Amino acid sequence: MLYLAAFIITLILSLAITPVVIKLAHKFGFIDRPGERKINTKIIATAGGTAIYLAFMIPLRFFLPPNQTIKGIIIGGSFMLILGLLDDKFEISAPLKFFGQIIGALILIYYGVKINFITNPFGGFIYLGVYAIPFTVFWIVSIINTINLIDGLDGLAAGVSIIAVLTLFAVALQENQLVAPMLAVLLAGSCLGFLKYNFNPAQIFMGDTGSMFIGYIIAAVSITGALKSAAAVTIFVPMLALAIPILDTTFAIIRRIFNDRPIGEADHGHIHHRLLAIGMNQRQAVISVYIISAILGTIAFVINGIKFDHALIIFTSVILIIIYGAKRLGIFSVELPQEGCSLEDS
Repeated sequence: MLYLAAFIITLILSLAITPVVIKLAHKFGFIDRPGERKINTKIIATAGGTAIYLAFMIPLRFFLPPNQTIKGIIIGGSFMLILGLLDDKFEISAPLKFFGQIIGALILIYYGVKINFITNPFGGFIYLGVYAIPFTVFWIVSIINTINLIDGLDGLAAGVSIIAVLTLFAVALQENQLVAPMLAVLLAGSCLGFLKYNFNPAQIFMGDTGSMFIGYIIAAVSITGALKSAAAVTIFVPMLALAIPILDTTFAIIRRIFNDRPIGEADHGHIHHRLLAIGMNQRQAVISVYIISAILGTIAFVINGIKFDHALIIFTSVILIIIYGAKRLGIFSVELPQEGCSLEDS
């Protein structure tokens, strides 16, 4: 009942705060203008992550005690909000943004939120020792950027994030954890309320303010939850829960390397671009990704309770199926499969 109460409160807060943020965004110039490589045909408010941040943070202290983990999330999450606002307003350089993400990760680590070990499938643990900090930084920054890169259609990043954190919530409950499931439902409620105004046709975009904050909290949830489990299948859980954004980012890197393009150069090869290019409209493309994410989340929940060798077979099979499907969509090509598509750049 406590989790349900937390979810409902954050949902109501997000529903109430987002319209206010829309008005303030227009007033202070946090807007996304139409462009040749944009999907939106009119000026849309951005920096909507502010509403998600407030709906998440306001009830946080009432549902979880102010221990070191919560302090780290409050301070680090606030830092990510400021970084996102600066980027949405002034479009700061990629290296500076990347440096800021590392600082955000180090804040969590300073407050004890880090990956200290990986479960050895053959027995025992592999303790990371001096590698714990760089490994944790890599994980946090990677999750931040996977959510950032998938934020290309109305409601896409918010919906995928809801499915991912609800998966992590269910797994954390399986493991009888306390902090991770509460963080998960708080974020899920915040994102769902925002989604009402962000789903196509969007009245507001979450911007980097939202995608970086959401990615940051999801990373924290996975570290305090699934990755703290002693089960050997632990590593598969967040990877499946976030499989779509993680693989979409991985495919983008591979695609740009093999096509002699800079890794940081934007293109139209992301999964949402490909779904639009084969004839789907925005809503159909977004809902399709929702369905795939929900299926993957269900698989993650199921394999958390089975033997490692069986889980490995299922995990490998799922990844191979996704790769095959991605190849059929043409996701490894930098060119669109058909002409005349005006797609948002991500």
